[in-house]
Amino acid sequence: MKGLTAALLAVAAVLAGLLVFRQFTPPELRGDAMDAPVPLPALNLLDERGTPTTLNQADGRVRLVFFGFTRCPDVCPATLTNLKTTFAELDPDLKRQLQVQFVTVDPEHDTPNVVRDYLARFDSTFTGLTGKAETIDEAARKMFVGNVKPLPAEDHTEHAGHDMGSDPAADGVQTDEVQPGGAQVAARIHGDHVSVVDGQGRLVRIYGNDAVIAGTLERDLPGLVRVYAGR
Repeated sequence: MKGLTAALLAVAAVLAGLLVFRQFTPPELRGDAMDAPVPLPALNLLDERGTPTTLNQADGRVRLVFFGFTRCPDVCPATLTNLKTTFAELDPDLKRQLQVQFVTVDPEHDTPNVVRDYLARFDSTFTGLTGKAETIDEAARKMFVGNVKPLPAEDHTEHAGHDMGSDPAADGVQTDEVQPGGAQVAARIHGDHVSVVDGQGRLVRIYGNDAVIAGTLERDLPGLVRVYAGR
């Protein structure tokens, strides 16, 4: 009898251990993982308040980084709206461990004030980065974001959607935005994925725009924080 009781207690201990293991083991994360965390360089940039900062600035929070530009007519605002909705529904503790960050690929137009006013339309806690064009180009390259300068001015009136794939090397496609009267104000080709940067300032994962819109990134956020937050 004593032997049976001991055996049952042993089984119970194993089952309890499995339960604890399952509770603290993060769910399988989706998106595209880097083979190893990629340390970001200390590129000199400005935040949305004009304060000097760097690309690799880290405070322990997980950063969700999206490259775009304020004159983008469709995909950029759609992605930021999705991130706004996702962020608004998060548990307060989870929010404190996350930062949504917008990096402009059009720094000649998108000054800190322009970026700040733009992000305020979505969520006042979202942060932004701008700076010299060559620095932005290098930041995009380091984060596998395609960024092609505007084409020579033509009367383009059609908008093409961004690439919806999740390949880090793939570029999204964005053609001209046209003001009334046909004046060209922007023509950009750039990647449209969301990059996950860990609490130490390292690129660790990439979610394609389709995964963001479909809610895959949202479902992964608790696991991303558990795995990547902290210094």
